[in-house]
Amino acid sequence: MELRIFYDGNCPLCSAEMRQLKARDPNNLIALEDLNASDFSERFSHIDKDYANTILHGETATGEVLLGLDVTCKAWALTGTRAWIQLLRLPVIKTVADWCYLRFAKHRYRISYLLTGKARCDDNCQIPTRRR
Repeated sequence: MELRIFYDGNCPLCSAEMRQLKARDPNNLIALEDLNASDFSERFSHIDKDYANTILHGETATGEVLLGLDVTCKAWALTGTRAWIQLLRLPVIKTVADWCYLRFAKHRYRISYLLTGKARCDDNCQIPTRRR
């Protein structure tokens, strides 16, 4: 595992992106952890669940915590796909992209409803995770 992503499994858009990531991760470099798992706080006491629900959190194999679009960019880089996402980290674009991401994260349930007709997931939206 190179990157562990702490995502909101209740968000249809978040879950869809995690499914896409895992579909492109044949070497299992990315581990997914749903913030809503009943034992989340026990297993990841170093991650503030409330804060992680406001901005995407990731953790590298070395223990470095990444936030927001840094997680997204690292994850897609590990899959070797969607190289254009790295443009979001360019100095000129980064500030605007991060601002837009925070607005998206804050309103993700409304945006999910507008795009999918579903504000929150039920059980069929969950992603099976492999624990090692």
